[in-house]
Amino acid sequence: MRSFQDYRDLEVWQRAMRIAGEIYRLTKGFPRNELYGMTSQLRRAAASIPANIAEGWGRRYRAEFIQFLRQANGSRTEVETHLMLSAQVNLCTQERIQPLLTELAILGKQLLNLERSLQRKESRGP
Repeated sequence: MRSFQDYRDLEVWQRAMRIAGEIYRLTKGFPRNELYGMTSQLRRAAASIPANIAEGWGRRYRAEFIQFLRQANGSRTEVETHLMLSAQVNLCTQERIQPLLTELAILGKQLLNLERSLQRKESRGP
């Protein structure tokens, strides 16, 4: 694994930021009465994915970074669920969310791969 100088260099963080931006654009089209409901839930969960990656990086301890990656993954699955529910209750179409679900699945694999890589480094020692 190559060495990174900043969390913004991580492809996983970059993908999470793109997804969060797409969630904001998607929810702009939600009804006003969902502003404090699904709109807020989706935006909060989507924003917490890259935020957790960044916070974990900032902690500077591998074990803490791994924990924050797990939290980011939990937020990722929360976003998936909210997207599926949004389509189910006709806030958006399945066609509109499918690319996001695909990106979220890729992000999940990236998060898991990064976590495993960090765990291997941890088990080998300094």
